Amino acid sequence: MWLFEDNHLLALNKPAGLLSQADSTGDPDILALAKEYIKEKYNKPGNVFIGLVHRLDRPTSGAMVLARTSKAARRLSKKFRERSIKKKYVALVEGQLRGSGTMEDYLLKGADRARVTGTSKIGKYASLKWNSVKYNERFTLVSIELITGRAHQIRCQFSNRGFPVLGDTRYGAHFLFNEPGRIALHCQRLHFQHPVKKCMVDVEAEIPDFWDYYRI
Repeated sequence: MWLFEDNHLLALNKPAGLLSQADSTGDPDILALAKEYIKEKYNKPGNVFIGLVHRLDRPTSGAMVLARTSKAARRLSKKFRERSIKKKYVALVEGQLRGSGTMEDYLLKGADRARVTGTSKIGKYASLKWNSVKYNERFTLVSIELITGRAHQIRCQFSNRGFPVLGDTRYGAHFLFNEPGRIALHCQRLHFQHPVKKCMVDVEAEIPDFWDYYRI
C-alpha cells in the first residue's frame, strides 16, 4: 500500500472502500492507519503528526500523498490549491465514449453534501481533460487529467454527459463494479515538486488486479 516515504512525505495506494479521513461511521481511515504505521515503524512516543492535504472519495482507489511535517503540509496544501500538482486518473465509464476533449462545468453541492450537480455559472468551476483509451459495446476505458480538484468532479462531469463511472449508482450507473462500495475510478499518478527538497516526485499507483475482469 505504501509507495513513497521520506522525512517529509508519505504516499500510498488507497484501496477502494477505505475512508481518507474519519467520519461518523467509525470505519478505518487512511489518516489513522498512516499514524499507526509511522508510530510502529519508528517507535515514536505520543501523538504522530500526519497532515491530510487532499482526499480521495471512499469508493475511489489510487495515489494519495500525506505530509509528515507541518511545513510540508502547509506547502503541499498550497500546491494543491494552486493546481500545480499534476493528477492523472483512469476510469471505466458506461457506454462508448470516443476521441478526446475537455470538460468544463460549474459544480454545486446538494444540501445534504452527498451529491454534486452541474449548474450554469453557479458553483465552483471544474475542468478536466480526457482521452478515450479503448472501448467495447458496454464500457470505455478513459484516461483523465484533472485540472481542478472539486468534490465528486469526475463522477459528476462524466455522468452529466451520459457516461457514469461503472459502479457509481449515486451518479446514475446501471452496473455494479466488483462489489458494493467500489467504483471504477483510480488515481494513477501524482506528479509534483517536493515541498522541502524541491526535487520532482512521481507517485504511481497500479490499477487493482480485479479491473482485469472488465477486459475491453
